[in-house]
Amino acid sequence: MNRFAKPTIAALCLAALTLTGCSTPAATTPTSTIAATTSSPVNAGATTEAETAAIGTGVTSFLADNTASHAEPDDAEYDASSATAITLSDQDVTISEPGTYLVSGSMREAQLTVDSAAEGKVTLVLSGVTMTSSSGAPIMVKAADEMVIVLAEGTESSITDTSPAQASSDPDAADAAIFSMSDLTITGTGTLQVTSANNDAVASKDGLVVASGTIGIEAGDDGLRGKDYVIVEGGTLSIEAGSDAIKATNEDDDTVGYVSISGGLTTLDAGDDAVHAEGDLVVSGGTLTIASSTEGLEGANIVIAGGVTSVTSSDDGLNATSGAAMGGPGGGPGGGEASDGSQLVITGGQLRVNAEGDGLDSNGTATMTGGDVVVNGPTGNGNGSLDASSFTISGGRLIAAGSAGMVVTPSSASTQGWIAISTQLTANQTLEVSDSTTAVASFTAIKPAASIIVSVPGMVTSQTYQVSVAGGNATSVTAGQGAASDRGPGAR
Repeated sequence: MNRFAKPTIAALCLAALTLTGCSTPAATTPTSTIAATTSSPVNAGATTEAETAAIGTGVTSFLADNTASHAEPDDAEYDASSATAITLSDQDVTISEPGTYLVSGSMREAQLTVDSAAEGKVTLVLSGVTMTSSSGAPIMVKAADEMVIVLAEGTESSITDTSPAQASSDPDAADAAIFSMSDLTITGTGTLQVTSANNDAVASKDGLVVASGTIGIEAGDDGLRGKDYVIVEGGTLSIEAGSDAIKATNEDDDTVGYVSISGGLTTLDAGDDAVHAEGDLVVSGGTLTIASSTEGLEGANIVIAGGVTSVTSSDDGLNATSGAAMGGPGGGPGGGEASDGSQLVITGGQLRVNAEGDGLDSNGTATMTGGDVVVNGPTGNGNGSLDASSFTISGGRLIAAGSAGMVVTPSSASTQGWIAISTQLTANQTLEVSDSTTAVASFTAIKPAASIIVSVPGMVTSQTYQVSVAGGNATSVTAGQGAASDRGPGAR
């Protein structure tokens, strides 16, 4: 049973109007600033119902995924007096029917197995457990109608798997410290530490939801992995992963394989992608800090609709790509290849990107209707701060600074003005933009840049703006002038 199926597209029309991203806290890690004299909220020009329909097919389903709750309100509730108590020892334990199980104690070199064929929810309440194994998953869910792990209030639990890297060709092999063949929700107010030396930390062959709790993850491979989806709705989540930190793997069905982050405080350190979705990837709330990654956010389609997001990457910051292009080197529109139909859409929230590859990259189109975005892009000329077959802006605040070797500017379809500035900025230098009477925007670079794109609410195409660097002499720049497709080879 899949109670987390995608909402209908019709649900978006009402929901899109609520995705403001205005009440989220300020980001703490980025040092770049974007300032304007207007009092517009960070989602200035946020997507209206009509604009949403015009952005392109698929955007309605992206946002609809994030406007409905995916965890049931009573998942974290339980009656300890009627629960079945399990005190762990160094022996295997099997749960074979639905119910609530209050688990405490320690287990070494043994396994807690859930194998329940009957309809009904299996709830494990972890109350200060310690589980370690060098031969496989300490918690193994072979079968359950629904699987819920509750972190009991005021308790700390730890689960550790030191088994060798999984080499089995069986797609259902238990290759995580917590492994589930069923939908899995983690909730509660307690603390859980999951460590997997060589494999994934938490994996579901169906869907995976983090609703609440304080969860620390260290994984030799992926941190959180779901097949149909991974959803983070709340809690405090910290992941250090040798490969992808958060990952949804279903590439056979284009209605799933998605990742949604709609709440909570999430910090990711990843050896590969911080968040990777074979389908759609949507951030609509919460605070997401990607401290290190190869690529920050990668999905077939990416929507930033709210929240506070900070991305540090050694390659692309955000990469909307699908099919054979996903995860592979080279290619994409910047390399002269045809669009793969992917979309990068920004409708609200705050986004800060520090990328050594492309800052915002779409192997199809990119559209911005709201939000507050600062990109410190590459210093090398083989990539750019923006890269898409077309980049259209109709609202929000954008500053994208990077190298001059592969410059992409907004398209002529953009209804909000923008300026393209060719000047040398060094780290910590400030660029200021003003019109004939007032300051419009300012930007302090965190690394060298040679090309800067600026677009803020109220900027008008064909109007002249004054640009100065570090308080020096101002130069005139006319909004809407620049090569919209001046891209070099090798981008992705």
